[in-house]
Amino acid sequence: MFRSSTLALVAALAAGTAGAQDLTPVTFGTNWLAQAEHGGFYQSVADGTYAECGLDVTIVSGGPQVNNRALLLADRIQFHMGGDLLQAFTAVEEDVPVVAVAATFQKHPQVIIAHPGVADTWEELRDLTLLIGDNGFASYYQWMIAAHGFTVEQRQPYTFNPAPFLADTQVGMQGFLSSEPYLVEREGGFTPNVFLIADAGYATYATTIETMAATIENSPEVVECFVNGSILGWYNYLYGDNAAANALILEANPDMTQDKIDYAIAKMIEYGIVDSGEALTLGIGAMTEETVEVFYRSMVEAGVVSDGIDWQAAFTTQFVNQGLGMELRPQ
Repeated sequence: MFRSSTLALVAALAAGTAGAQDLTPVTFGTNWLAQAEHGGFYQSVADGTYAECGLDVTIVSGGPQVNNRALLLADRIQFHMGGDLLQAFTAVEEDVPVVAVAATFQKHPQVIIAHPGVADTWEELRDLTLLIGDNGFASYYQWMIAAHGFTVEQRQPYTFNPAPFLADTQVGMQGFLSSEPYLVEREGGFTPNVFLIADAGYATYATTIETMAATIENSPEVVECFVNGSILGWYNYLYGDNAAANALILEANPDMTQDKIDYAIAKMIEYGIVDSGEALTLGIGAMTEETVEVFYRSMVEAGVVSDGIDWQAAFTTQFVNQGLGMELRPQ
């Protein structure tokens, strides 16, 4: 296993590179503006981990008007940050040869937030009006209906404005773990109850690393280097000196602030977003066929994806589950 010889692995991967001039340029497109949830990737750019195994990595931020996944399909970039496994299943269904090669997040960071004293348990959320966006309504909220008895009628569209939630204690709201709860604390002056849908059984991986099947076939060493570099980057970002990575994030996203970064890192660690579950024994980035199948079946039951697709084509464990970097986790 790589666990006992991380440095030896990096050295071995770098053996084919004679120097910086021989680095292979690759581009990684994220799915949103730079933030702490992308920190491990920026870490490996900042500290040279990608370069050590032969890659010159450029990170291109996503955003409201950016479709980096389309650039992946057009062979304009080599790697893309996926959302969760639903995107991978959709690619299979549409016969698009995109493959998830690692899962940065063991838990989806999607949350439902509520006023304390009004809804203090997941079950009590069923008594509230819930502000859910259209994408969420078509995906995880269908699972909430099928698996937990939520209703179409209690859902109202979420416009990414917390004002209706702040004004009405009988309203709950979707959010991301590191975003809306922090916004409520600052603007509402109270700490909301936060319910991670992953802890209620929404068992998908998230923030996946995607590439084209042809890249895996033609350049497996490039995929291996990028995946391994990203894994090490996430350990170092969460548990080591992340100042240089945060500087890159702040430079790439002028609207980001250090307090938001600090909050996000603390919440990712507290809730085990990156380093929990299978990652505890297989290493960050872990994926297993069992978990993918369980999630696929749950989405079929919820009517979100079609039954009978080749869901196994949506991912590969070829580059993960080897315990790489686990010695970097605090004991």
